[in-house]
Parts: sequence; C-alpha cells; structure tokens
Amino acid sequence: MRRFLTILATCALAVIPTFAQFDTAEVLGTIRDHSGAVVPKAVLTLLHVDTGIQAKTTSDENGNYTFSNVKIGAYKVTAEAKGFSTEVASGIAVNVGARQRVDVTLQVGTVSETVEVSGAAAALETDSSEHGQVIGGAAIVELPLNGRNYADLALLSANVVKSPIAVSFSPSGTPREGSFNVNGMRSTYNNFLMDGLDNNAYGTSNQSYSSQVIQASPDAIAEFKVITSNYSAEYGAWEARW
Repeated sequence: MRRFLTILATCALAVIPTFAQFDTAEVLGTIRDHSGAVVPKAVLTLLHVDTGIQAKTTSDENGNYTFSNVKIGAYKVTAEAKGFSTEVASGIAVNVGARQRVDVTLQVGTVSETVEVSGAAAALETDSSEHGQVIGGAAIVELPLNGRNYADLALLSANVVKSPIAVSFSPSGTPREGSFNVNGMRSTYNNFLMDGLDNNAYGTSNQSYSSQVIQASPDAIAEFKVITSNYSAEYGAWEARW
C-alpha cells in the first residue's frame, strides 16, 4: 500500500490528531460562460486518467464546484450545461494535500460538441495559505538515501537543515531519524502525519532514536508534503508539546 505523508515543520505547537484524510486533495473551480457570467447547475465529471474512476458533482448558484477526497494522480475535468458545448480540461496533476483549482469557461453550442483544453489547472495554488513543498515519487526513487530514511528528503525544501543534535544526542552515534530544523526552530517542534494520522514518537527523551512511530520504507511512499508555515485550519487545534 502506497503511503501519503505530511510533515508540519517548525511550529512551536504540536497538532492534536484530527483523523482527517490528509492523504487526499481537492479539485475545485468556477464555471463561467464566454461573457464571464457564472453557470449554475453545470454537471462536472472528474476522471482519474490511470484508473478510470469517475466522480460527479454540479456547480452551485455561484458557478462553484468542489471534488473532495481526491487521490493523487492525473485527472480530466469535464463540464456540461444546457446550451453549451462540452468542455474537457486535461493534464491536471493533483498532489497530496493540494487544493487544485480548475476554472472552466463554456462556449455556446450543443452538448454533442466537445472542446478540450490542456493546462486549464492553475499553476499556483491560490486556495490555501500554507507554505510547503511536495516531494514526489521521482525524487524518492531516484535520489540516494543513506539509511533509506525518506524524511531526509525534507532537506530538499527551503530553509530545512539537518539538526546538529541528530547526532550529538544519539546514543548509537547514528543520526536521529526525521530530525531537522526548519526556519531556525527546534526539531522537536516538527509534526508527522501518515495517511492523515498522528505518527509522532512521543517519549521522555525526544532527542534520540526516531521521530516517528512508523518509519515507512521509501518503496511504500507515493509522495509526501513538507509544510513549513501558515498551516490550514484542517490540521486542527494546537497544544504545546515538549
């Protein structure tokens, strides 16, 4: 089973587990006509290109739609409405924890007419305040990992450095797994989620051994996301952890 992980890094507070599915994403957008007016009650179909699995929804009175609990992968969005030709937005890449916006403009015509547009997905994520970076499957598979600790790839993110106490406080002399500093904060302020669940190794000596309860093999991870600031509300309430 491929795992999806989220690392909330360098917060002075630790997340209370909310048991939400952070291994998924959302695809959302607004349906408009060629004049810019919103189109309510348009029928939207989300197609996973690799598996063929589909989901359907309709736009609301403001022309907005949302697909929740979307697995990572490549997708197509098809929009249909009476009096308009069918619009297909292709080449949509959905990453873990993303809010991928796909706005669609319908042209006047018949439903039997189909217009396909590539690159309709927003290049920048504008629907979330969080700052972070997705480490994809290519990096996990192709980059060297001494000790096969996937968390070391968090060092690819901006302002992330290996914690000096990862070695100096380790009884075995080997680096502590998952120990890194982000934005100058302590490594004990990092928080790990696996498939949406708390994966932190809480102990009386939190400077040694592993930072995670389950140390997932790189072969079992599809991708993971390192979030460094401005965490979204779905990560729940916060309390101090030392």
